[in-house]
Amino acid sequence: MNIPFLDHWRKRHDPEPPPLVEAFDRDPDGVAELLAECALLRSRVERAGVALDDTPGSLQRLDQLPPRWRDDQEELPWFGNDAGLYLGTVIVRNVPGAHWRVWPNGGPVVVLESGREIPVVEYGLDWAMTGAPELSQAYAEAAEQ
Repeated sequence: MNIPFLDHWRKRHDPEPPPLVEAFDRDPDGVAELLAECALLRSRVERAGVALDDTPGSLQRLDQLPPRWRDDQEELPWFGNDAGLYLGTVIVRNVPGAHWRVWPNGGPVVVLESGREIPVVEYGLDWAMTGAPELSQAYAEAAEQ
C-alpha cells in the first residue's frame, strides 16, 4: 500500500547517522588516521618530554606522568578523550586482528579478533580523571585476547 504522507513522516523522524558513522562507512582507514591524531594529548605530553610513538611502551610512559591535566577542568574531558583514542590507536596498530568500529551513536570502539569491543574513550576518560585503569594495563588485557 502506498501512503505518501508516511514517506514524508519517515524522512523527518528517522534519525540520521552521526557524521563519524558516515565517514567511517566511506573511508575506515582515513577515519582511523583521524582518530590517531590525538593532537591535544600529543602536544601536552611532548612538553613533559614524552614522545608518543604508537607503541605499548608509550602507554607505560603516559601512566607515569604526574596528572597535571587534572588542573584544567575544561580541558580534562578533551584530554581524556584523546587518551582513549591514543589507547585505541596503539591497540589497533599492535594487536593482530584489532580494528576500529563506530557505534551507531558515533562513538568509536576497538574490536578485538575475538569480537570483544573495548570502549577506549571511556577508558581514557577514566584514566585522565582518576588514573585507573592504567592505559598500559588496558593494552595488556587487549593483547591477551
